[in-house]
Amino acid sequence: MTDTPAPNGAPLIDTPPAQMQVLAQFIRDFSFENPRAPNSLRMESRPEVDLGVEMSAKGRPDSLFEVDVKLTVKATTPDGPMFAIELVYGGLFQLGNIPEQMIEPTLLVECPRYLFPFARRIIADATADGGFSPPFFLDPIDFGSLYLQQKANIQVQQTAGQA
Repeated sequence: MTDTPAPNGAPLIDTPPAQMQVLAQFIRDFSFENPRAPNSLRMESRPEVDLGVEMSAKGRPDSLFEVDVKLTVKATTPDGPMFAIELVYGGLFQLGNIPEQMIEPTLLVECPRYLFPFARRIIADATADGGFSPPFFLDPIDFGSLYLQQKANIQVQQTAGQA
């Protein structure tokens, strides 16, 4: 505790800063399919890309958290599929001094935000190694909006289930 008063005259309370420590990162599951190779490598039109994103987190008995980001990418042209990728990229996190109400958003927004650039690189490398030039780079993902959308969907489902 500090003796310096706050502007309203109340003493300031020193609270330790919130902490998020990444202890490990790993590929939990990975699949790359290039079913029409080498014909798929000759693109005559821009592919249509379907992207799926899922975040999940679970606590462990040792007070650590496992967070997974699942990215599913399917690229197709009028001629057929070009490639399909499924990546589940995970991290092991330790949280400290985070208020109870902020643990879920931290696990499902901030942790995936940290993991995303590494998962993005894996997908780009896989498409490059699969023969695609230029490699496929995922656009940045707004995990905050996805989290809020996921929460809203859960509320709608719960409300519909109670009706």
